[in-house]
Amino acid sequence: MRTFDLITGESLLVKDLRVVRWEQYELGGQMPFQAMWYSVPPGSESPIDQHPELELSIVVAGTAHVLVGGEVHEITHGNAFLLSSTEAHVVQNRSDDELLTVFSAYWMPIAGADEGERPTEAVAAGHV
Repeated sequence: MRTFDLITGESLLVKDLRVVRWEQYELGGQMPFQAMWYSVPPGSESPIDQHPELELSIVVAGTAHVLVGGEVHEITHGNAFLLSSTEAHVVQNRSDDELLTVFSAYWMPIAGADEGERPTEAVAAGHV
């Protein structure tokens, strides 16, 4: 078993978001996806983002407000959201005092698979 520690993981800043990418854990081809945690300070938001990977995100602390296609979706602690490669998105923390932390796994869609199909394998890819 391996454990992964959000608190002591090496991080980088994107705008004022703390990002901990899992590449640092040297998993190589052991997993069919890449992963990261990111933390959004109170009153802040991520830069607008769109990438070729599918992205499954779980809110592990706080409440996320996700802007996609002109709509705002409120995702509370313990719930998840899935973004397709066609969806530009912004993740907001509208709290005055609570840090928002999200775990995201991302992977390239299977060539030729429809959005509704359940993939049987995935290819790990970098994430912007």
